[in-house]
Amino acid sequence: MRVSVIGGSSVPPETAAVAERLGERLADRGHTVVCGGLGGVMEAVCRGAREEGGETIGILPTDRRSDANPHVTVPIATGMGHARNALVVLNGDAAIAVDGTHGTLSEIGLALAHGRAVAGIDTYDVAGVEATSSPTAAVEYVEGAVEKRS
Repeated sequence: MRVSVIGGSSVPPETAAVAERLGERLADRGHTVVCGGLGGVMEAVCRGAREEGGETIGILPTDRRSDANPHVTVPIATGMGHARNALVVLNGDAAIAVDGTHGTLSEIGLALAHGRAVAGIDTYDVAGVEATSSPTAAVEYVEGAVEKRS
């Protein structure tokens, strides 16, 4: 399964550590990470996934694949700026939000509008987002939600 991971592009070390553990859990379970391909949560989740041998897809806001963080295995340049947020969530079967600001909120809204299951770790309290307390709980939630929809 592909899981879109959304979150802040500039986060404190504690949040980056949570995102890295999330990437590890996703890769351990055989899932591909889809993200915006830049820094913060995106880089940390990719780093964790790659450390476990996982695949990572970065859908970049710029028109340069070279802008991807070093842990992205498949960079996709869009030149679309924030409009690429729709592509990030549409290319995942579910989404997990970690922290974040307005960009994350827009991705949460897009994911919900397109019927994606969304788990949240220390993020917005929005109807339809399952608040979870850990990376493992978030992964288990989206796995179960996607299985129910299949």
